[in-house]
Amino acid sequence: MEEALLEIDTPVYKISEAAEMLNISVHTLRMYEREGLIIPFRKDSKQRLFSQRDIERLKCIRRAINDEKISIEGIKRIYSLIPCFAIMSCSLSDREVCDAWGRHSKPCWLLNHINDFCSGRKCRLCVVYNNYGDCEIIKNKLKELLT
Repeated sequence: MEEALLEIDTPVYKISEAAEMLNISVHTLRMYEREGLIIPFRKDSKQRLFSQRDIERLKCIRRAINDEKISIEGIKRIYSLIPCFAIMSCSLSDREVCDAWGRHSKPCWLLNHINDFCSGRKCRLCVVYNNYGDCEIIKNKLKELLT
């Protein structure tokens, strides 16, 4: 199982390959990155690389835009509702100083984390970013927290 996880998270696709797989332009992928919907891996040369998990996240984003007619701003707001504080088990004092606790316009990985639980952590490696890229998974997490 660990080998399967390594494969899904291994950055192997160049931006042009990812764009071709998704039938979108490189420009569109860069826009998604600028908007904070995706955080690609970066080589030392600054070249963007995508994993299979990234491709699945991008497929979900494309379905939301094309099938559900959700705007990029709407997707960012959905991501902002991910209860990162519960997933990361932040203390109440951590929550009080964290912008993700009180805001609902940007996902936690787009916020400037200063003096909070996530200070110094790489959002690209965070369980919140990696495991909650799909609206159905977010909905299921919310249901779990309510029961």
